[in-house]
Amino acid sequence: MDSSSSHDYKNKQRTVLLTIMAFASVTLSLLLLAFSYYCYLRNKVSNFLKYSKGIDSDDKGNSHKTTQLITEEGLQVFTFKQLLSATGGFGKSNVIGQGGFGLVYRGVLQDGRKIAVKLMDQAGKQGEEEFRVEVEMLSRLRSPYLLALIGYCSESHHRVLVYDFMANGGLQEHLYPIKGSNAVPSNLDWEIRLRIALEAAKGLEYLHEHVSPPVIHRDFKSSNILLDKGFHAKVSDFGLAKLGSYRAGGHVSTRVLGTQGYVAPEYALTGHLTTKSDVYSYGVVLLELLTGRVPVDMKRSPGEAVLVSWALPHLTDRDKVVEIMDPALEGQYSMKDIVQVAAIAAMCVQLEADYRPLMADVVQSLVPLVKHQRQSSRVSSCSTFSATQSPRL
Repeated sequence: MDSSSSHDYKNKQRTVLLTIMAFASVTLSLLLLAFSYYCYLRNKVSNFLKYSKGIDSDDKGNSHKTTQLITEEGLQVFTFKQLLSATGGFGKSNVIGQGGFGLVYRGVLQDGRKIAVKLMDQAGKQGEEEFRVEVEMLSRLRSPYLLALIGYCSESHHRVLVYDFMANGGLQEHLYPIKGSNAVPSNLDWEIRLRIALEAAKGLEYLHEHVSPPVIHRDFKSSNILLDKGFHAKVSDFGLAKLGSYRAGGHVSTRVLGTQGYVAPEYALTGHLTTKSDVYSYGVVLLELLTGRVPVDMKRSPGEAVLVSWALPHLTDRDKVVEIMDPALEGQYSMKDIVQVAAIAAMCVQLEADYRPLMADVVQSLVPLVKHQRQSSRVSSCSTFSATQSPRL
């Protein structure tokens, strides 16, 4: 073998060796990466199993004397003394609402941040479960369309939840101002109602489509849609929330909980809970936005007491849909818009759950309507402004 051939042979050996070393390095890196990912997944699954076991315990009669919380990082743990100071000693003048959990107070933290503080009024198994579920659920959910939980207090027998403050309170109090109260009727216009419908739908879409397994709110209603100072909506109150089935179209069996007038018929009859149960509740809220009526009002004439059964025959009839519209909205909407929104509501409150749309479909249907209404309002505002300007002589 001459020197040239020998040199070529050595070069080939060196190339093969380098190739083998590079391949071995890449393989080792991939193995290390795969092992790291496996450890990450195992940790996530372990945490999720603990979490889901906790969330489901409301159906298994679990009665712990102390509340054990499994949360993600980011929530602030408050002392009861801090919250006493923030709310003025939980004074009556700071009460801004009341729910099944207890009274809600307005508060201000030392750094000046405005908060809403929900104080559990009585200890008990159901209250403890709702407190724990809400903390554990909201510590893991991140969406601009869900009310943000800032932190909590679980000191001694005190159970307190701390949220972002929503300046305009609940949708319900704007749709149905209490007579004789200090609340100022806002008369939500059509554009704001459409936007609220879209933002609330996006909140449910996130829970159903972007979380695995899906989260079923189980108590979606107008009082649980909160409004900030610009009347942007966020879904709140996750005390009754439940993890859904991994299987598409599957259900979970559970006790029937919720609010009269909003509970889906198949869930009320069988205890089978699906994301379509929330879709039904959303449809009821959409009807409230359209009609300005409460879901159940036994003071109304026969046939009009239950909102869904009264409104449903009108929703798919172009000539009749105007008859159920809230009189406060007169002159603010186009026939095309209300016919489309009415059709969405009609689909959502179908008796057969399978016929109801996904919340993603509802969102896709509402987006162009909200966009068109916003553009129309801008054009109208510009026209009005121009009309008020008189030329100088």
